[in-house]
Amino acid sequence: MEANLIEVLDKGFVKLVDFMGSDLRVVNSARVSFGGVSKGEDKDKLLIKYLMEHDHHSPFEHCTFQFHIKCPIFVARQWMRHRISSYNEVSARYTEVKDEFYFPAEFRTQDTHNKQGSLKSSDLDNAALSKIYQESIEASYEAYQKLLAAGVAREMARGILPVAQYTQFYWTINARSLMNFIRLRADSHAQYEIRVYAEAIEKMFKEKLPWSYDAFAALNKK
Repeated sequence: MEANLIEVLDKGFVKLVDFMGSDLRVVNSARVSFGGVSKGEDKDKLLIKYLMEHDHHSPFEHCTFQFHIKCPIFVARQWMRHRISSYNEVSARYTEVKDEFYFPAEFRTQDTHNKQGSLKSSDLDNAALSKIYQESIEASYEAYQKLLAAGVAREMARGILPVAQYTQFYWTINARSLMNFIRLRADSHAQYEIRVYAEAIEKMFKEKLPWSYDAFAALNKK
């Protein structure tokens, strides 16, 4: 597997393209307010813990991550609700869509207590449902190819493709906003398909900013 890349779902991935900063960058960004610098690891860790506990989050904005994401379109549309970051997505106006679609390992039933939630269920016939799902996707992609062959513009032909289609985008975000993304999307109430991406990103955050991650996790993993 490629370094800094975590495979997600059946065909997706999260890849860390670039990173700027460190826990020490957070510390120095905070201490500059009163003309100070690092005071050693123990005191620096306590400072990060204090910043996190008292919502002094601006020092974390000085650390930046850039990711390359491959995910289903319906996941990307949830993802892009997080607006304090930068996105550049592959365009189906410029490129022909590949035959790459998300196929769930199993189907879930609607949560009757949460309108936007779902639940695992042993009552569903996954084999029969997978057949319906696959046939629908194959039919839509075949129709897409026929429209292109007939001379229809890519920007119009793409309209018949389902949101299970995989897309790719670059995502640049500072550590403060990244923590908000993880807090919301790695939560047990988040949809499974975006939650597994958030969990992959959380691992990369922990690797690059271990002190900051520990302080974040202490508040958010209770």
